[in-house]
Parts: sequence; C-alpha cells; structure tokens
Amino acid sequence: MTENLLEMRDITKTFSGVPALKNVNFTIKSGEIHGIVGENGAGKSTLMNVLSGVYPFGTYSGDIVFNNEKCEFHSIKQSEKKGIVIIHQELALIPYLSIDENLFLGNERGKYLHIDWDETYVEAAKLLQKVGLTENPHTLIKEIGVGKQQLVEIAKALAKNVRLLILDEPTASLNETDSDHLLNILRELRESGVTSILISHKLNEVASIADKITVIRDGEVITSLDKKVDSFDEATIISAMVGRSLTDRFPKRHPKIGKVALEVKDWNVYHPLYEGRRVCDNVSFNVRKGEVVGVSGLMGAGRTELAMSIFGKSYGTDISGQLFINDEEIRIKTVRGAIDQKLAYVTEDRKGNGLILSESISKNITLAKMSKVSRNLIIDNDLEVQVSNEYREKLNTKSSSVLQEVASLSGGNQQKVLLSKWMFADPDILILDEPTRGIDVGAKYEIYTIINQLVSEGKSVVMISSEMPELLGMVDRIYVMSEGRIIAELSKQEASQEKIMELILQSYKEGA
Repeated sequence: MTENLLEMRDITKTFSGVPALKNVNFTIKSGEIHGIVGENGAGKSTLMNVLSGVYPFGTYSGDIVFNNEKCEFHSIKQSEKKGIVIIHQELALIPYLSIDENLFLGNERGKYLHIDWDETYVEAAKLLQKVGLTENPHTLIKEIGVGKQQLVEIAKALAKNVRLLILDEPTASLNETDSDHLLNILRELRESGVTSILISHKLNEVASIADKITVIRDGEVITSLDKKVDSFDEATIISAMVGRSLTDRFPKRHPKIGKVALEVKDWNVYHPLYEGRRVCDNVSFNVRKGEVVGVSGLMGAGRTELAMSIFGKSYGTDISGQLFINDEEIRIKTVRGAIDQKLAYVTEDRKGNGLILSESISKNITLAKMSKVSRNLIIDNDLEVQVSNEYREKLNTKSSSVLQEVASLSGGNQQKVLLSKWMFADPDILILDEPTRGIDVGAKYEIYTIINQLVSEGKSVVMISSEMPELLGMVDRIYVMSEGRIIAELSKQEASQEKIMELILQSYKEGA
C-alpha cells in the first residue's frame, strides 16, 4: 500500500482575526497527482503557502508531517530543502536573464563563490530535455512564450530535487496545446516518482489528470474524491465548490442587436522591438450595439496586440488603418483619447496593468474617470466612496469595505473591481481581454451576467478568450485570428471547437 507522503493536520490560519483556513486536514500519497479546487478566496493558495513556508511556522496552528517527519518551515528555502517546491501563478523568472541563469538562481553550480558556467550549461540542457524544451540554455527568458516559461519553472523545480511539486493555476495563461503539453509532463513526472498538487479552475483538466481531488470552500475541506471510487463529473465538483448546483454555466441572453458601433478596417501593427515584424496584418472586423463578438486564436495570434493598439495605440509601432465609431472615422492617439471616445479595454493582466494593488477599491474604481468625482481638480472623497459602494453592490464584490486594499482581494473580486473601473468610465464599447482568467466557476457566472447586462443596455462587447467553451457560450459571432490575421468569421450557429481549430491548423499549412 502506498504510504502518505504528506499530512496536514488541523491547519488553521487567520488574517486580522478572519479565518482563512479552519481545521483543514489534507493528505497526499506518494506518487499521485492531487487536484485542489474551490472558488476564489476558498483557501487553496493559503493552504499551499502554509505548506511551502510562505506563511512561516507560528503564523498558523496545526501540524505538517512530510515523509513521516514533523516539519516547522520558517521559509521557502527550508521547505525546498525537503523537496517541496511551489510554482506560483505569477512566474518567478527574470526576463533579462538566460534560461540556465534562471534555472539555478539561488541554487548555483560551483564552489567557493565561483559559478561553474560549463556545469550550469550542461545541467540546464539536461533539465530542459526532461521537460521537452529544445531551446538553447543561453536563450533569454523574455524571448520564449509563457507556455515554455512554465516548463522552465518545472525544470527549475527538478534542479532542486523536487519530491512534491505544487502548481498554482499553471495553465491559466496557456492555450490548449501548451496546456496539454504541460499536463503530459506532469504525467511523466508521476511515472518517475514525483508527487504533484495541482490547483486549477479548469475542472476538465483537473478531472483528466488527477488521481484524487479535494474541494475547499470557505476555508474548509468539503469533500475528497478518489478517481478509483468516485465520479469526477464536473457538475458534482461544481456543486461541492459553490454549495449549489449550477445547471447552466452561461446565463441566457436574448440579444437585441443594432447598428455597427465599432468598425476596424485594414488595421496593421508592427512589433515595438523587432523592426519589420507585423503582429496585426490587415485586420478588419466590426461589433454592433447590443452584441458580444468573440475573438478566438492560439497564443501569439495577435489578439491582445490588436486590442491594445486600438485602445489609444497602447501597443505597437507604425500603426495604420481606419477606425470608425458610429459610422464616423476617428483618430485615437492616446489612452485618454480612447476613453474620451467611450472605448474601454479590460486588460488580461489585472495585477500588472489593470489595477494598483496597493491602493483601495475606491481609488481603483474611479481611476479611469476621476473627473466624475472631482471638482476644480480636487477629489471629493465622500463621493468617491459613495459611487464605489454602488459598484461594489452592483457587481457583488466581496470585501470588508471599499477602503480595503485590492491586493488583499481574491482573483475573482479583483476582476470585478477592474470591470467596475471601466464601467464607471461609462464606455459604449468594451474590449474584454481574458475577462475570467484565473477565477472560479461561480465568479465566472457573475461576470457573464454583468456582460449580458451591459449589452442589454445597448453597449458593445468584444471578448477575447482562450477558453473555447466560454466563447461559444457567450458570443453572437466569432472572429478567428491566426498569425496576426483574421482568417474567418463565424456565426454562433456555425462555430464549434472543432471548426475553429480546423481553420487555425489550415491557416498554418497555407502559411508554411
């Protein structure tokens, strides 16, 4: 019988007197892949931060027993020495260092303050081969995509002789192909004896790869499922996560589609660093009032570049083409100009570019249109709090008050603050870039409901998403992008996952 590699007993953790974990008991056997699922703020990442020493011994109560030894970790370094390595959702790689430098950062090869670069290169090449990467170890991190960066993180863990690998939302930023490759690496690691804990909101991926699944809700373990004896049906998992059945993943909408609100014609954008590299190639599309239009494509297709270049030329160089709002050609040169034209862009990177994490909810909500809460260039703090409370209630944002720091909110509630910010700016056209990335099914449903409400008011939504079921469930039309070009336009009735992938693969063959 396989022995327990890890036991976490009666783990309780509080923040400012509010319990985040309540007597959690969690066990994982050696050599298994164990999925942890739950809504944002359920306590999943908190539990793993306790385990890995991010929250040191003494800041929580309960016991950690790893490999039959009681452990009291005071730092990440201590847990890593035991073979416990955590890979956070926000990757901890330095973009201007090479792959091999990142792999052994803090774990250098050599003696007496001297780094052996030959050994570093050779060992890095071996590790890259293990995770299926063919890149030269001297390649800079900034020169490889997010999917490959995730594999570098796994190789970095292998360099530390990992026994228990914890991955927090490893596929949140990956397309389907890169996600499948990463999951296959986890299967191979399982065969070689590495135990893994996978935290993910992509329930289909967890169900496909996990041997067991633990569901956490409101800081407590609700249930643990074993693939050998229990059903991994998504409906069962969702019901345990949210405390109710969710029969329809996408709220119903009866569209009332009007005139064209935004039209883009022959739009060209060049890469800001690589001269001559065109990232948007003669792109033309439109969205009507009361309509949700989807943009589908694999990572690197140019979707985000297209959105940002339209939004006040916030990405790219040598931008050309025509932009029409309500049949009138306009020229937008800045983000402020885009906002003045009632255009909004909800970035995919809410923590990096969308929100000021160290500021309050109220400050973030009013940031894009401060003129609405100020007079004679002086902000009316009472009015700012008042309108922020209105959006907090409207979007059901869970927080102690609108004065709470955004950094302390769960991912789903941060996303609601980001949406509130742009709704407060009162746009007519919203470009939503991965609007539900890294958030749970319950919060997703709430955001879908908000989108439906916006278009019912006559607003127009362009929705970029890597989750094909999300696009198919929410949009009225879909544009398919590949290598910077629009290769197809499909009606809701025509669109399917198979059809979209077929079109993308066909475009690759034609471009080869």
